[in-house]
Amino acid sequence: MKDIAIRIGQRGNLATLETLYPAAFPDEDLLPLVRALLAEPGSLVLSLVASVGQTLVGHILLTLCGVQGCDAKVALLGPLAVAPDYQQAGVGAALIQAGLREVETYGVSRVLVLGDPAYYSRFGFTPESEVMPPYPLPDEWREAWQSLPLGAATEQVAGELLVPSAWREPALWAA
Repeated sequence: MKDIAIRIGQRGNLATLETLYPAAFPDEDLLPLVRALLAEPGSLVLSLVASVGQTLVGHILLTLCGVQGCDAKVALLGPLAVAPDYQQAGVGAALIQAGLREVETYGVSRVLVLGDPAYYSRFGFTPESEVMPPYPLPDEWREAWQSLPLGAATEQVAGELLVPSAWREPALWAA
């Protein structure tokens, strides 16, 4: 789909996101996380929206994080939502690619995600074993914890992921 426009999300988008996320994830309530991330103080969270014409059809959040005992800047990708009528049309890919470019300008050297390996591997994400999530993952989710180095990142990044309060909900990390 060629007419996808990506831009920085704004507070006025919240009403549309309140409809988008339940439509994209009918069996999962991600709205409390989205609301909390968008309310994070400072510029810890990058919000991007995708529109086709005047219709908002997708959204992605990338949270700037740290790693305990390491100076590296990392980001946690998610959630990512695309309206059902626009899924498999390149909206999610456009949001991810724009998000990766944007967080790299913040000096982020690695992006982490807890998501479907079949989907995220298309962007170069691989299983992550050196940066540990803030809570233990269920065994069936081990392969879903992935990362992608950005730019010419060569530094060793290892330790526990340090996340803002919105991500410190154990249920987000457990089956």
